[in-house]
Amino acid sequence: MLICPQCQFENPVTNKFCQQCGTSLTHKACPECGTQVTYSTKECPQCGAFTGTVWLAIISPRTLTQIQENNETADAELRSASVFEKLNPEQPDIINETEPVKTEIQVSWEEELADHNPEKNSAPAISELSSDIYLDKQQRYQLLEPLPPKITEEVKVQVLDSQPLQASPLQVLINQQNQEWETETIPEIQSNIDIWQTMPDIVKAYLALKAEFDPILPNIHDAWSEEDCEIILLEDRSHWPSLVDLWKDHQIPQIHLLQIFHEMSSLWVAAESQKCRQSLLELHNLRVDEDQSLGIVRLYPDLPNSDLKLSELGQVWQSLFYETGRTLFGPVGTLINDLQLEIISTVQDLRSRLQEIADELQSESIPAVEDAIGIDTTYANPTNNNQSISPPPTTTPIIKEHMNPYSLINPEGSDDMPTVVLPMQLLSLEDAGRTDVGRQRRHNEDYFGVQTKLTKIENPLGRNMEARGLYILCDGMGGHAGGEIASALAVKTLIEYFHENWRDELPDEDSIRQGVLKANQAIYDINQQDARSGSGRMGTTLVMVLVQETQVAVAHVGDSRLYRLSRRQGLEQITVDHEVGQREIKRGVEPEIAYTRPDAYQLTQALGPRNEHFVDPDIEFFELNEDTLILLCSDGLSDNDLIETHWQTHLQPYLSSRSNLEESVNNLIELGNQYNGHDNITAILIRAKVRPDLDQARVNNS
Repeated sequence: MLICPQCQFENPVTNKFCQQCGTSLTHKACPECGTQVTYSTKECPQCGAFTGTVWLAIISPRTLTQIQENNETADAELRSASVFEKLNPEQPDIINETEPVKTEIQVSWEEELADHNPEKNSAPAISELSSDIYLDKQQRYQLLEPLPPKITEEVKVQVLDSQPLQASPLQVLINQQNQEWETETIPEIQSNIDIWQTMPDIVKAYLALKAEFDPILPNIHDAWSEEDCEIILLEDRSHWPSLVDLWKDHQIPQIHLLQIFHEMSSLWVAAESQKCRQSLLELHNLRVDEDQSLGIVRLYPDLPNSDLKLSELGQVWQSLFYETGRTLFGPVGTLINDLQLEIISTVQDLRSRLQEIADELQSESIPAVEDAIGIDTTYANPTNNNQSISPPPTTTPIIKEHMNPYSLINPEGSDDMPTVVLPMQLLSLEDAGRTDVGRQRRHNEDYFGVQTKLTKIENPLGRNMEARGLYILCDGMGGHAGGEIASALAVKTLIEYFHENWRDELPDEDSIRQGVLKANQAIYDINQQDARSGSGRMGTTLVMVLVQETQVAVAHVGDSRLYRLSRRQGLEQITVDHEVGQREIKRGVEPEIAYTRPDAYQLTQALGPRNEHFVDPDIEFFELNEDTLILLCSDGLSDNDLIETHWQTHLQPYLSSRSNLEESVNNLIELGNQYNGHDNITAILIRAKVRPDLDQARVNNS
């Protein structure tokens, strides 16, 4: 099956376009120049940019002892109660709850998997392969670097996936095992067990740990066994910065280091059950992603009969300080010393001590900032927009799993605590947008435009970014002739206006207002020229965002909305709909009464129907002081409080840059179609990642 990269729909392998959304399953756009290239292409023929999908292949030799151990384990599994019950025809009452359905996916997968089975095929041994052919007999994974003449020790190589949209046999097997076992026959159950037996043992560890430690562990893509070796294919993290490099950065807050220690201790406990704690004891295996959060390159199995102790984790932590020259002092130094002396002997005690240190840091005069920085800071009480939707109450401790460290300056649940005001710098700016006609309309009156200019700046002091982004979403007035013309014209006019009038700094309020009024005039002129009247006058709503570094401006007319999501503030609706119900509320009418009016949802403002004297856009500014997700959407998505109801599942996970914004937008469109399919649906997501600019803070306080 081919997994659509746009909507994740499963298509037959013969399809050239997705059956659900129409996306090409053979070609994609080069990320640099936009040239259409095949998914199997390694480099763009136009600009030379790398366009392929690369996996890290780990090839391990299999000894006779390993083969015998695997066979003994397989025999034991076959004799286990859970498996025996499924294989014993004398117990039909047991074979009913967990047997998977026989599907076309299973058939095609079994045919493909047969090629991976060394007993059914005479594939060449891995040791016989050369760099100009493939890792597998099916010629899917092309070797990008040569292999040694003979595999006598573990080898790691990069391979190019020539069929990146096709689910691997391992992925299909996992999907099949997740289905209910209802109609599968005894031979088919036996076949599944036989297939799992051919998988390297370490595969089970990846699958067992992935659910809880998804951001930390790499994705496992495929795995199989040959006569002389075992192969697993992983997400390639060899280019990720090392944890040692992070430790060298003295601007990293100390509480960030404690967060990483806490994640390592949690993984240590889980890895013990899977016998792969060695993964945390190899410094070269410890990396960080672009959010400076912990990640590992791969899992290392523990050596046979090894008795690893928590003190060895303490030695790794001490090495981080010694190898980077970072000062090890105070409670952190005491903790690591007690860990090595086995005064701290359990993970529960270790977590408790880490939390105590975090509490101490939080209570100091400069919370969550490295003690040695020495910056004079001012304080400001956090304020919420009056439409803020706060996160649910929590008693979670300061140290949290997988949390951006800079959101810990004022953790959730501590509203009485001041927030340190530090200048921020932009680390990354990403966006994704999509529009959909919906399930009932014949044409799409929504239109959106995105223009960004990003410049990455790297030097010995770190990485920074200069960014400028213009994001415009318009919803042509439903039922008015030419709504789709009005929305497209508004976007075009505004893009041209800011191309001419956006100079070195973010445009001010007057400049933004003039741009909105110019778009209104462009639509109004057409209405006048065509002598349109009443419902025949075309118009459109507008919600627009301008981003320059960490400064954001918002302009709004009508009922298209802008939401902002961050970890500290939760979800906030920034714009207020220009409609009769909201107008009445501003006049002092109770919301319950205001929205009983039959015209409560009628627009009070729109671009185009009337001249500039009747258009008064709302314009406001805010600053990005933490990682933020911004959503622009038409009412096809925001109706029925969909965002307020589903933000924790459809927005919150995408604050992390590990997640795919395109996937989030697709999920939002699907959500809108499910509940509001009566209207067109459009969404633009903007993800901004920031960190304190401590160099600028020193300048400001010097």
